[in-house]
Amino acid sequence: MLGRYVISIVVGSIVTVSLLFVMQLLIVTGKQALTDPRERHKLEFVRVKRNENLNVEDIVPEKPPKPPETPPETPPQDMDNVNPDAPTINVAPPTVSANTDIGGPGGMNIAEGDYLPIVRVAPVYPARALSRGLEGFVDLSFTVTTTGSVENPIVIQSTSSLFERAAIRAVLKFKYKPRVVDGVPVSVPGVKTRISFQLEE
Repeated sequence: MLGRYVISIVVGSIVTVSLLFVMQLLIVTGKQALTDPRERHKLEFVRVKRNENLNVEDIVPEKPPKPPETPPETPPQDMDNVNPDAPTINVAPPTVSANTDIGGPGGMNIAEGDYLPIVRVAPVYPARALSRGLEGFVDLSFTVTTTGSVENPIVIQSTSSLFERAAIRAVLKFKYKPRVVDGVPVSVPGVKTRISFQLEE
């Protein structure tokens, strides 16, 4: 029993002494922290000079051009102020005379005569021949109908087959005055023409 008390006293003394030592250590370090000069960090600021030459003038937009002045409206005529006794000028209407008698069969005055060309359409130059720089001609034969149109075009001779289709298309657009025999238009077969294709210099 006595041994337990001795052990307790020894352990208590050791704990007490150790606590006192720790307290003394804290006090010493605390004083040192209060007395030591604090390390200060310096911050450097760079000041930028203010630009005093800023253009603060207000930008004024250009004035739009003035719209054209509209002419003043014409005042309405006052018909009440017309003098009925004012002198007048008599102008006789012109005489127009036209002979409306066109005679002939069906009211048409058809003169006797052979067929005559009225409209000749220029052909469209073929693109392939144009790119190759080709020139040439096409001789055709066709029939002039009673209405003056062209039908049944036939190629007689051509320098190149590239020109034939364009020549036929052009001939089909030709217009003629038909041949008239005894007052009656008749068709004319075997009409020949030459369509030439030449490059401009």
